Amino acid sequence: MDVDKLREYIQSFCLNDCPLGNQGYTRILLQLFGFLGHGKSSLINSCKFALLGKGFKKHAEAAANDGGLTMERKSYQLTGNITMVDNRGCAMINPYEMAEIYAQLCNFVPLDERVEWNQNYEDMMFRLEDDDVNPNFADFVVPIFVYSVKKAISGREIDEIQPFLKNCRDLTGIFPIIVLTNKTSGDFAELRNIFEGMGAEEILAVENYTDEDHFKTRGRHTLFLELIHKALKDVSFCMKEQRDPIRDRAQRKKFLLKYVHERDL
Repeated sequence: MDVDKLREYIQSFCLNDCPLGNQGYTRILLQLFGFLGHGKSSLINSCKFALLGKGFKKHAEAAANDGGLTMERKSYQLTGNITMVDNRGCAMINPYEMAEIYAQLCNFVPLDERVEWNQNYEDMMFRLEDDDVNPNFADFVVPIFVYSVKKAISGREIDEIQPFLKNCRDLTGIFPIIVLTNKTSGDFAELRNIFEGMGAEEILAVENYTDEDHFKTRGRHTLFLELIHKALKDVSFCMKEQRDPIRDRAQRKKFLLKYVHERDL
């Protein structure tokens, strides 16, 4: 599709139009995950720029030094049905930070509030009990994993990222879309091969729009719109089958409690 057709598809997408209706879902969350400073916030700015078709505006504050700024789970509405979420990234992969990443993935952390890393099973259990007071069943989650081509990926990171990607698939029904940022600053082809080896099905390499470089081109706009388009096609595919958002939330809660329990043991 060209830029205009991609915009039209995204802006007109409605869960009610799925083959079996919305099945209890009212919103699509495009959830961005990854390490601190890998370009999640800049990716949101780029997607908003491409979708709105207006002048570049910095909606999400991006770190200039790649250190990472997002301490909240911040939401950015794209359309009436679609919201992008800049989840708090992890500084390094370890069981404590991964538990918090899973809590965000499973939608047990409120949007637009500071994310605090919990340190034990009891803290996580209390959080889930608080969430049960006003449970959210209505968000359809699409995971998107962001990794910068500038960064060298270690064998340890691969060993931790691969099961995370698989768990994302099992918990949401969608294998995470991989977005490789800063594609002109390293060997993105090699990184693409690594993620393909982890089982990735959709991989996009992009150069984010920034304050310093927001010269728009058809090619750049198309890539960011294709990212959203691919996510919506995944939603459409999953919604062809019967789903139960209440049951799905219960399964995610069981997964998270089991993960934290085994971590603490």
